[in-house]
Amino acid sequence: MNWDQIEGSWKEVRGKAKESWGDMTDDELDQIGGRKDQLVGQLQRKYGMSKEEADRKADEWARKL
Repeated sequence: MNWDQIEGSWKEVRGKAKESWGDMTDDELDQIGGRKDQLVGQLQRKYGMSKEEADRKADEWARKL
Protein backbone atom coordinates (compact mmCIF):
# COMPACT_ATOMS: atom_id res chain seq x y z
CA MET A 1 0.00 0.00 0.00
CA ASN A 2 1.38 3.45 -0.80
CA TRP A 3 1.07 6.47 1.47
CA ASP A 4 -1.71 8.09 -0.56
CA GLN A 5 -3.76 4.94 -0.10
CA ILE A 6 -2.91 4.77 3.59
CA GLU A 7 -3.95 8.38 4.13
CA GLY A 8 -7.21 7.80 2.27
CA SER A 9 -8.09 4.71 4.29
CA TRP A 10 -6.53 5.69 7.62
CA LYS A 11 -9.63 4.79 9.62
CA GLU A 12 -9.33 1.21 8.35
CA VAL A 13 -5.56 0.83 8.79
CA ARG A 14 -5.36 2.74 12.06
CA GLY A 15 -5.95 -0.47 14.01
CA LYS A 16 -2.97 -2.08 12.31
CA ALA A 17 -0.85 0.90 13.32
CA LYS A 18 -2.04 0.45 16.91
CA GLU A 19 -1.02 -3.23 16.74
CA SER A 20 2.44 -2.32 15.47
CA TRP A 21 3.03 0.62 17.80
CA GLY A 22 0.93 -0.08 20.87
CA ASP A 23 2.43 2.74 22.91
CA MET A 24 0.76 5.35 20.69
CA THR A 25 -2.43 6.82 22.06
CA ASP A 26 -5.65 7.13 20.10
CA ASP A 27 -5.16 10.90 20.02
CA GLU A 28 -1.68 10.50 18.53
CA LEU A 29 -3.01 8.11 15.90
CA ASP A 30 -5.79 10.57 15.10
CA GLN A 31 -3.22 13.34 14.66
CA ILE A 32 -1.14 11.19 12.31
CA GLY A 33 -4.13 10.76 10.04
CA GLY A 34 -2.21 8.51 7.64
CA ARG A 35 0.51 11.05 6.87
CA LYS A 36 3.95 9.50 6.73
CA ASP A 37 5.76 12.57 8.03
CA GLN A 38 3.49 12.62 11.09
CA LEU A 39 4.04 8.91 11.73
CA VAL A 40 7.81 9.29 11.40
CA GLY A 41 7.76 12.19 13.87
CA GLN A 42 5.72 10.21 16.40
CA LEU A 43 8.03 7.19 16.07
CA GLN A 44 11.00 9.45 16.74
CA ARG A 45 9.39 10.99 19.83
CA LYS A 46 7.70 7.93 21.27
CA TYR A 47 10.35 5.28 20.57
CA GLY A 48 13.55 7.34 20.40
CA MET A 49 14.29 6.34 16.82
CA SER A 50 16.45 8.33 14.46
CA LYS A 51 14.66 9.95 11.53
CA GLU A 52 16.20 7.40 9.15
CA GLU A 53 15.16 4.44 11.30
CA ALA A 54 11.63 5.77 11.78
CA ASP A 55 11.31 6.39 8.04
CA ARG A 56 12.46 2.84 7.28
CA LYS A 57 10.07 1.34 9.87
CA ALA A 58 7.15 3.33 8.46
CA ASP A 59 7.91 2.13 4.93
CA GLU A 60 8.28 -1.49 6.08
CA TRP A 61 4.93 -1.25 7.85
CA ALA A 62 3.26 0.26 4.76
CA ARG A 63 4.58 -2.54 2.54
CA LYS A 64 3.03 -5.15 4.83
CA LEU A 65 -0.45 -3.66 4.52
